[in-house]
Amino acid sequence: MRMLNLPGFLSCGKKKDFSLSNEKDAHASANDENSERGNWSNKGDYLLSMVGYAVGLGNVWRFPYLTYQNGGGAFLIPYTLMLALAGLPLFFMECSLGQFASLGPISMWRILPLFQGVGITMVIISTFVAIYYNVIIAYALYYLFASFQKVLPWSDCFSWADEFCSKTQLVSDCNATLDGQIIHANYSFIINNNLTCINGTMNYKSGQFPSEQYWNKVALQRSSGLDETGGIVWYLALCLLLSWIIVGAALFKGIKSSGKVVYFTALFPYVILLILLVRGATLEGALDGIEYYIGRQSNITKLMEAEVWKDAATQIFYSLSVAWGGLVALSSYNKFHNNCYSDAILVCVTNCLTSVFAGFAIFSILGHMAFVSERPVSEVVDSGFDLAFVAYPEALSRLPVSPLWSFLFFFMLLLLGLDSQFATIETLTTTIQDIYPKVMKRLRIPITLGVCILLFFLGLVCVTQAGIYWVNLIDHFCAGWGILIAAVLEIIGIVYIYGGNRFIEDIEMMIGKKSCLFWMWWRVCWFFVTPVLLMAILVWSLVTFSPPTYGSVSYPDWGTAVGWCMIIFCIIWIPIVAVIKIVKAEGNLCQRIVSCCRPAANWGPYLACNRGERYSHVVDPKKEKDHEIPTVSAFVYSQQ
Repeated sequence: MRMLNLPGFLSCGKKKDFSLSNEKDAHASANDENSERGNWSNKGDYLLSMVGYAVGLGNVWRFPYLTYQNGGGAFLIPYTLMLALAGLPLFFMECSLGQFASLGPISMWRILPLFQGVGITMVIISTFVAIYYNVIIAYALYYLFASFQKVLPWSDCFSWADEFCSKTQLVSDCNATLDGQIIHANYSFIINNNLTCINGTMNYKSGQFPSEQYWNKVALQRSSGLDETGGIVWYLALCLLLSWIIVGAALFKGIKSSGKVVYFTALFPYVILLILLVRGATLEGALDGIEYYIGRQSNITKLMEAEVWKDAATQIFYSLSVAWGGLVALSSYNKFHNNCYSDAILVCVTNCLTSVFAGFAIFSILGHMAFVSERPVSEVVDSGFDLAFVAYPEALSRLPVSPLWSFLFFFMLLLLGLDSQFATIETLTTTIQDIYPKVMKRLRIPITLGVCILLFFLGLVCVTQAGIYWVNLIDHFCAGWGILIAAVLEIIGIVYIYGGNRFIEDIEMMIGKKSCLFWMWWRVCWFFVTPVLLMAILVWSLVTFSPPTYGSVSYPDWGTAVGWCMIIFCIIWIPIVAVIKIVKAEGNLCQRIVSCCRPAANWGPYLACNRGERYSHVVDPKKEKDHEIPTVSAFVYSQQ
């Protein structure tokens, strides 16, 4: 009698000896509870992977800037509240979903087939993000290599600089005393006649730090706008290739290899941050930077502004990486009875404390930069790329043994970026594994490398002379509304259609029974507070929409149209899949919709021994083809 290989009926922790295939998947081992999909080798691998995924580049450059901009220390109040009310509830929900079903972000939607397009949206957005995120890692690699010089190439105005380049403020004109009379003249006249400006009368003209001109003229070779594509910047393309090689090498065995790499990539950035903080605290002007960040500049009245609360919510939302699919994918490799509740608390708190800690390290050195350049801290602080690749490099170039500090900083950025990228690519490969388990088992390494190669070629447009505009465009659109829409539909679908109380019972199957008092907080958040907050953020973002810009450069109309096309491509699968599901169902329209709002027959714990009485009816997933999507694209598939 022919014995079938049925993943729906695996026993717990035992490798089946009747499989027809002798092929081995490096993703799984004989000691895994789930011998088909594999499990994390130990709890540390999972926790550090989750911390690495959540703690990324935004913790270093976005959070400190937002804190200053929104009232300094006062900003920590809405930030902490948004963590408790929006970030943590979604984080816990996604970790629980992935662990309960042992499935990735698309197949997980067997819980609610009508919403399976939400999972597809998550995966497509993660794909877009993976493309441009590795370009940022390539920038960090470029600066890392450039730091191996006795004199940092952005430390002064060298041959590539123009007349606006200056390490200090450029005086345009001032008052001076000539033959007993006070005159007003331009600065060149004052210098040529050996005169001295009267204190307080100097007017300054706009100038640029050497690091700013180096970033634009040398590193990026930045063109005038999106219309002027220019050629590929070859050294950035090589750095991009190297970054993809690193990612591919770390993931060639899936979680079995990436889970070991993160012990270094997730922990060492903290060592570097501590070193930079200690060094920065000893510098002149460091206290001014700290006070600017979270001290005397704190403004409690800022809490009356809606914009501050919106910034706190969005920072928490994006910092924790909820609704990207990665949390579901990484948690799907947990053992069924892992305590995902304590994991969610630990990772979220670690992520937020890292943001606060990084701010002290960043602003202590920026305060020193303001001191030596005789500028206010406000003129050396900016968000995004300017903070990471302009302001901070400029500050580092002024320190003794500057190449060492520059190396440490960009090495830290590299590690922070790689952690998040590992999880993002693992999200894509997990999706492929759930769709084609046999193919992935046999060809895991070629498929993983193929994904990396494909994304490398797609990312080449981001290392042209107009590349930074493409990076900014993708970030502006894809990492915005698509994620918010997916998150809103996710929590509404799970809580109001599948059933919040039923979902709580699923969680208790994993972590044990909890008291009503324990669940009171989560019910309040899941049923009311979190969806209301998410809807408010989504509506606010749409109402306050402004066309993308990069600095003072505006995008052409066709560029904005491309951005809209990208976000439409991401979310269009939600209605498409819903229509396909309804068309395939039986009965009249109402009956079809009701049928698609029920869990699929193959929804439940992956292993038979974990199903208990509640899911004893779960059938073999391979026999339930009708509950999967027919293949209409790479993301619309059938479970064979």
